[in-house]
Amino acid sequence: MALQKGEPSKELIDSQAHIWNHIFSFINSMSLKCAVQLQIPDIINRHGSPMLLSELVKALGINRERTPFVYRLMHILVHSGFFVKQSVLTTPGGNGEEGEGYFLAPSSRLLLKDEPLSLRPFLLAMLDPMLMDPWNT
Repeated sequence: MALQKGEPSKELIDSQAHIWNHIFSFINSMSLKCAVQLQIPDIINRHGSPMLLSELVKALGINRERTPFVYRLMHILVHSGFFVKQSVLTTPGGNGEEGEGYFLAPSSRLLLKDEPLSLRPFLLAMLDPMLMDPWNT
């Protein structure tokens, strides 16, 4: 695993990547919790078609200045497989905006409030500070 001629070995790089993945794995679960608390799965589901980022920000009722933060959140959740992005063009009656729209992946349907098999309550319970705080000591 030592450096050879100043070049890190594949084993060293793979080992570092493994550790980094574990260090930052909390980001995935906290991002999912944030999306559920903001009701993003329900908002997109009610929209009925891929939802542009601008439409999502408007539906969330947050300041447009927060758009980059929502974009980053959605990027993480798309990468994690909870949402899917596709190119969309709004209808002629809409604002004619073109961009990437978000829609639910199969697993995000299990996060909907009205889904009989919803895992939403379990997710919120397991990621509640009361259960998470003991892991920080």
